[in-house]
Amino acid sequence: MREHLVFMLTSALGSMGDLAGHERRGSWSWPGRSAILGLCGAALGLRREDDFSALDALGMAVATFSSGTSLRDYHTIETVPSAAAKHPQSRADALRRGKGRTSTTITLRDYRMGPLYGVALWGEGLEALEDALRRPAFTLYLGRKSCPLAAPLDPQRVDAPDAASALSALRLPPWRAGERAQSIATEEDLPGGRVETRHDRPTDRCAWHFAPRAVRILACDIAPGVAA
Repeated sequence: MREHLVFMLTSALGSMGDLAGHERRGSWSWPGRSAILGLCGAALGLRREDDFSALDALGMAVATFSSGTSLRDYHTIETVPSAAAKHPQSRADALRRGKGRTSTTITLRDYRMGPLYGVALWGEGLEALEDALRRPAFTLYLGRKSCPLAAPLDPQRVDAPDAASALSALRLPPWRAGERAQSIATEEDLPGGRVETRHDRPTDRCAWHFAPRAVRILACDIAPGVAA
């Protein structure tokens, strides 16, 4: 048996990594390691430059109850050519110096509508992390700051032989009652499924550097209860 910390993630809108170019920001169908550890760090009151070594040592599994519906948001960014407005004091000053010569770029942001995930963590420091997830130091969100959580995480520590068994102890919000997880992405060395490579293991959070990791995708049937 192994102790796990399990909790739920759901929001009206979520966005989970993938491409991060200037003109396109994609979203995976489930949150990566960097997103979940960042959320845990925010709950503990950590900033990007702080020591995340205790969180980085945790094992992780993510069960997908619903990846939500894809939504693409279109942004326009208006910039002033640098040659036309060097060292402006404000945006208004830049526009005035540019004399109307602006460049407009369309950028794309991908989101997931109504996603629902279960997370299982194992390792040292779970009791303190459970307390932090119940009373987070900073506001928690699913990916971007425009994606606040739709329900409390309801964290709990569970003794179980593996992450899938531990995730059966989750309690879903009443409006998501009856949903079942059909797949789990885990770092456990288990047989079956398939192995994917995700570039979501943070190596430098301030510089946004990430390394690859192997994740095993397994079929499952997790049917948790409902929160009181």
